[in-house]
Amino acid sequence: MTVLDNRALGRATLARQLLLDRADLPALDAVAHLCGMQAQEPQEPFVGLWSRLRAFDPAVLSELLTGRSVVRTHLMRRTVHLLTADDVLAWRSRHDAMLRQRVLGTYRREFEGIDLDELGEAGRAVMADGEPRTMAELVRVVAPHRPAPQPRALGEMLVAALVPVVQTPPRGLWRTKAGVRNVLLSSWLGRKPDPLAPDGSDPVGQALVRRYLAAYGPAASADLRAWCGLAGLPAAVAAIREELVTFRDERGRELLDLPGAPRPDPDTPAPVRFLPAFDNAILGYHDRGRIIDDAHRGLSVAGERVVLVDGRVAATWSVKADTVVVAPLRGFSRAEHAAVAEEGRELAAFLSDDESHRVQVASSPG
Repeated sequence: MTVLDNRALGRATLARQLLLDRADLPALDAVAHLCGMQAQEPQEPFVGLWSRLRAFDPAVLSELLTGRSVVRTHLMRRTVHLLTADDVLAWRSRHDAMLRQRVLGTYRREFEGIDLDELGEAGRAVMADGEPRTMAELVRVVAPHRPAPQPRALGEMLVAALVPVVQTPPRGLWRTKAGVRNVLLSSWLGRKPDPLAPDGSDPVGQALVRRYLAAYGPAASADLRAWCGLAGLPAAVAAIREELVTFRDERGRELLDLPGAPRPDPDTPAPVRFLPAFDNAILGYHDRGRIIDDAHRGLSVAGERVVLVDGRVAATWSVKADTVVVAPLRGFSRAEHAAVAEEGRELAAFLSDDESHRVQVASSPG
């Protein structure tokens, strides 16, 4: 079986994630291809799409949100994601049990003796009028009528698990600061999420495997699980295994992939790319060694924005006074320094409507 080393896997990841070459795709198609984008920080998906698309206009993504073609909601890993309306309607029911278990993993004691199905019905009844509510507003209505845990636990169980909701604009619009207000997914999109297959088959799980591999593969089953949070996908993998090709990584893990998906030559040049906080190009794997060194792995879960140089995390970045500030994690060659500075200037221009092209690359660590 062919072994794919970290460099080969890294180039495949860049190609699937639209980071090897910027794509000529509409923003909606890019969000769909990526199986959604992590969006707990509302402005980050704009940078994520700017780094991936040749002609990205942030106003278009805002219009997709207000036009209800994309939504912000809890899904993969119980984190807030930006997803197409079609995908969230197709995938939400398949994630329901996982979302509930993830909240219980944090607040299990608080929910001892509480009927979660009844609690979910109560939450949906309150939200059925289609009025956007904050989590606190929903809790204030639901809590007095039953034994309830502390407000934070109750609120998270309701809005992140039991009641399918979306976060309404202006939350998530370009350069807009707004608090979270939730509305029923079915009210916002005009129909309820698709139910699970009544015959016990798992067409949604099979679709998730295919879509994940198209956007992330080659990958192990553990990587798939780390991306979506779903533990019950072995049967879905088994059902489509004959469609797939297999490899091994340097650790000996079996990797699955779609036969016609791009796996570029490991020596393919990789341009500098600036990634937003919590980008799934890093978080979408259990083994992230293809793109980030173990020594820096904590950066991705801490919300640091990172810079890819030669396909790997090589710096962090921030913005201060309309200046993109880059902090290298290793030494840069003269050519790398120039490439990072050039891409940083382009990012500064994007973030400031061309009013600033300032970039500052700090000294490399000794």
